[in-house]
Amino acid sequence: MKIGHVIVPVADVESAARFYVERLGLELRFRDGDRYAAVGDGSVTLGLAAPVEQPVEDRIVVSLQVESLEAFLAAWSADDGDVGEIVEGGHERRVTLRDPFGNPVVVHERIG
Repeated sequence: MKIGHVIVPVADVESAARFYVERLGLELRFRDGDRYAAVGDGSVTLGLAAPVEQPVEDRIVVSLQVESLEAFLAAWSADDGDVGEIVEGGHERRVTLRDPFGNPVVVHERIG
């Protein structure tokens, strides 16, 4: 498992990407139209997510990448807390869970 990215909710992906790239000097790594953009500094990636791509509306969310979502879920027990339904995205499959303090955490595997 590794930190995949930190998802930052934005209302306008174009203006958010422009701010992070042109004003703050981060690198544009990936763009999915007006839905999502990934920007970073070489070690950390921020996922700029339009409302349609936000796993938890209007919340900053840590996303952890795993090799196999099925293996992760098989190792998860009910004592570890509730896990949401699997969501199939264009580039990943993901579930959302909550840490002991109620903060959302996305666990995802890349596809495609």
